[in-house]
Amino acid sequence: MDDLKSLGKSSDYEFSYNPAILETFDNRHPANDYWVKFNCPEFTSLCPITGQPDFAAIYISYIPDIKMVESKSLKLYLFSFRNHGGFHEDCVNLIMKDLIKLMDPRYIEVWGKFTPRGGISIDPWCNYGKPDTKFVAMAEYRLMNHDFYPEKVDNR
Repeated sequence: MDDLKSLGKSSDYEFSYNPAILETFDNRHPANDYWVKFNCPEFTSLCPITGQPDFAAIYISYIPDIKMVESKSLKLYLFSFRNHGGFHEDCVNLIMKDLIKLMDPRYIEVWGKFTPRGGISIDPWCNYGKPDTKFVAMAEYRLMNHDFYPEKVDNR
């Protein structure tokens, strides 16, 4: 863990999207399948058309393989979206793809619950199962059976 740059140090916040902030550490239980879930209720990005801020709760759930994401680096990475112009769907998929590239997890899903603007909210959800594993079938099943209702939304 000595190679972690963010943990235990004062935070240097990035004000533009930067996946290079993300850091990993070794999974101490690689023989186990288990969930890790992050709830990020203060996510912000910018509408790429109007430049107005968008606010969301981002939920990241994954089953690690060899590497895990370090939580402070994840917080700083999510903060780096503050001035990023991206549609809601783009932000959620970008977060998932960056985490896949970083960790190569067995399974991951990312759900964004954005606050309404203009009288409508958008809640994109995406997932991924590691190829050639049982998690491909899990990803397909969860996608085909994803239940958006009923839902409890705490950020609106």
